Amino acid sequence: MEKVIVCKFGGSSLSNSDQFRTVKEIMEADERRRVLVPSAPGKSQDEKHKVTDLLLMCYQLASHNLLFDEIYNLVRGRFIQIRDDLGLTLKIEEELDAVREAIAAGASSDYCASRGEYLCGKLLADYMGFRFVDAEEVIRLRGGKADVKASSRLIREHIVEGESVVVPGFYGLNEKGDLQTLSRGGSDITGAIMAAGVKAVVYENWTDVSGFLAADPTIVEDSAPIKTITYNELRELSYMGAMVLHEEAIFPVRDLNIPIHIKNTNAPQDVGTAIVPDWRAEERTQVVTGISGKKDYTVIRVEKTHMSEDLSFYRKLLSVFETNDIPIEHMPTSIDTISIVVATSLIKAREKKIREEISIYCNPERIVFEHDLAIVAVVGRGMISTKGTSATLFTALAEDGINVRMISQGSSEMNIIVGVSNEDFEAAIRAIHDKFMRS
Repeated sequence: MEKVIVCKFGGSSLSNSDQFRTVKEIMEADERRRVLVPSAPGKSQDEKHKVTDLLLMCYQLASHNLLFDEIYNLVRGRFIQIRDDLGLTLKIEEELDAVREAIAAGASSDYCASRGEYLCGKLLADYMGFRFVDAEEVIRLRGGKADVKASSRLIREHIVEGESVVVPGFYGLNEKGDLQTLSRGGSDITGAIMAAGVKAVVYENWTDVSGFLAADPTIVEDSAPIKTITYNELRELSYMGAMVLHEEAIFPVRDLNIPIHIKNTNAPQDVGTAIVPDWRAEERTQVVTGISGKKDYTVIRVEKTHMSEDLSFYRKLLSVFETNDIPIEHMPTSIDTISIVVATSLIKAREKKIREEISIYCNPERIVFEHDLAIVAVVGRGMISTKGTSATLFTALAEDGINVRMISQGSSEMNIIVGVSNEDFEAAIRAIHDKFMRS
């Protein structure tokens, strides 16, 4: 079977005609790059707004029977300028007029939001000399999520082996046959589905950064780059707030062992970050892969002697949060105490109600609410086989005078979660990063 590389380019990579030229150079540098998935044009030094945001504003105005031409003309001008700058002859005005008429006639928000990718795809296909394949033809959604199996079947039906195509990101058809968008950043998912459908040798995700860093660069100056990360490590870091790639983009390619390569459109010579299966990372030497976290959590500590002997205790306790629609982030336990960690924003207005329901349903001896907690996740496959990792971690925090308020270690031994006060959050990440990445 032919070896194919699927390339997804983000909005910043397609913000103007100069970026289009850069994309073309990248695609032509490797003849295996046959499938191109574009986002809608994003911001740049000259462009202050993302096209998708402009289109959604048009929808908002039109849905209230207000004039939207002033905003839509910004979209129109953007695409026409790119077309003219590239010397193309595509009659993009016809497409733009059709989109405007649809918005005026009451088109859905999903339709409006998707048109940036659609129009960008039309221009790119003409510029690259690739065939345009509308995402409506090959991408299927079920329950708001990508239906990889159905989409892969359609991809194989619509795309002939050996041909080069452009498929717009971010949208497809749902089970009712209606156009539906994925969540913001969903072009990452489209690229992954295309990679699965054509059984690509690699899925390249081109963006405005040279891969992942071990910690947030706004917290840690000169953070260490991550050259290789496994699917599971990325999931752990993404869950705790580290975001370069849409986390759902992993699923379509993981089962097929298709690696994802994060690359910088404006620095294609940089190594980037390879996202690989666990077996591809066995020779990696680093203990910790990355550190991420979030602020503003609340810990509800429930104490009851011999709680583990009450077979219904945990079910009753968790049902309080379930019936109040409050998701639980972490749940460390000890013999007579269980701590429930939730986002403060979800519980603050209902603290009295939650306390009362726990008291009624579980009959504990004590209930304590502790606010202003930050969660830091330390992630790395190397922690499984390296002795003293926890000792090194807590030594790093102690040396910086940071008090640990909560500890939780995942059953996979791939991550250690520590809770610190909000005010110690940035210092904790810096201390852990410097101990593991710079020593």
